[in-house]
Amino acid sequence: MITLRRRGWENTFFRRAGIGFEGVDMSAAVQSGKKATGLPRDVVVVAGLRTPLGKAGGAFDKLGAVELGSMAMRELLARSPVSSDDIDQVILGNVIQPAEASNIARVIALTAGVPQQVPAHTVHRNCASGMQAITDAAEKIQLGRADVVLAGGVESMTHAPLLFDDRFRAAMAKWPRAKALPQKLSVLAELARAPWKPRIALLEGLTDPTVGMGMGQTAELLAREFGVTRAEQDAYALMSHQRAAAGWSDGWFDDEVMHLFAPPSYADVHRDEGIRAGQTLQALAKLKPAFDRPLGSVTAGNSSQITDGAAMLILSHREKAEAEGWPIMGYLRDWAYTGCDPARMGLGPVFATHRLLASGGLSMSDITRMEINEAFAVQVLACLKAMESEAFAAEQLGGKPIGVPDMDRLNVHGGAVAIGHPVGVSGARLVLTLLGQLQKDTGGGLGVATLCIGGGQGGAMLLEGC
Repeated sequence: MITLRRRGWENTFFRRAGIGFEGVDMSAAVQSGKKATGLPRDVVVVAGLRTPLGKAGGAFDKLGAVELGSMAMRELLARSPVSSDDIDQVILGNVIQPAEASNIARVIALTAGVPQQVPAHTVHRNCASGMQAITDAAEKIQLGRADVVLAGGVESMTHAPLLFDDRFRAAMAKWPRAKALPQKLSVLAELARAPWKPRIALLEGLTDPTVGMGMGQTAELLAREFGVTRAEQDAYALMSHQRAAAGWSDGWFDDEVMHLFAPPSYADVHRDEGIRAGQTLQALAKLKPAFDRPLGSVTAGNSSQITDGAAMLILSHREKAEAEGWPIMGYLRDWAYTGCDPARMGLGPVFATHRLLASGGLSMSDITRMEINEAFAVQVLACLKAMESEAFAAEQLGGKPIGVPDMDRLNVHGGAVAIGHPVGVSGARLVLTLLGQLQKDTGGGLGVATLCIGGGQGGAMLLEGC
């Protein structure tokens, strides 16, 4: 007999399933028949891989999102014991969706050799798109709608489009219909009068239309409200680079990151391109404010990098994985998404983590490792201050502070300031990196992956290592 004693995350699952009891003896037959009994199935990750992350306009300048995604998916399927024939669905996160590949998840899946009868769809929750793909996959597996789902994220920020004024667009639309010379001259005259200077879609996408603030401006707001100094931000940025560089030097990332041969030279790219092993505080201090000149404190050096890449994971349930003999990297125990003030979107991890821990009856002391996406150094530091603030907890969370993780448990192998933040990928990368830590560094335990989301949201996931 297997005695199931409910832990915090199990309480959450049972409530979702409409089951209220304190414990139950379950035979192996009943345990393996969770789908039939209505009990949620244990969602597991059986394989995961990502590309190295390339700086915008850098190593992957000649590769679009489709190429990056299909390379990562093919490599994952080649390395994994899971066959493409085992896949029930494909779900990918992507923010800057290319016009030539609508529903990019389907295009990538077919390009990577996933059978055409396997459906695929794309999700978009800004910076949490990759995480959203994973949690959507997990919910389908829990409900018995799928047994095996390939989920992740892909982004080519290098290839963000340029946007033209509507008058320029309208004039261009007339050109194919202009047959005679007078008509063509008329259209050319309209084009000459129309504003022709393109707008950079990436910059517009990083501006919140509801509050009229760019993401960097929201970071400056947090710096002022939480009293985070320029020196503190630069010191945190330096630590991120040092930890990431050490992780690569120690070989920690070797299994997580594939080799990619990028055109036009087809040189081997394996290391994340943005990491600066020789970074210094002196060099960081020389950088000018990027978003609030001349008095701001957020610079290109203490902000996340604009980046290209892809991350893929294969999810299943424990019974399936054990029956097939697939390795289990870890368990996806719970997740939470919350909203917050768009002008303070960087605090999203505080709200999401609070909901996640409260839902499972957990405290920060139960968490072995934590990954907070480093959209900005100040954003992480503000989150840490908010997490331990009595006043913030009382006013914003309606309770006590959730507490802060020890710095030797937080982003231990660096974060987006050094590694990069390809917006559709980061949520999946955090999950993949955290699972690796719970496997290789701690040999088990609980971990939380969380990130802020443009538009004023937060996402957080509870993982358990094996």
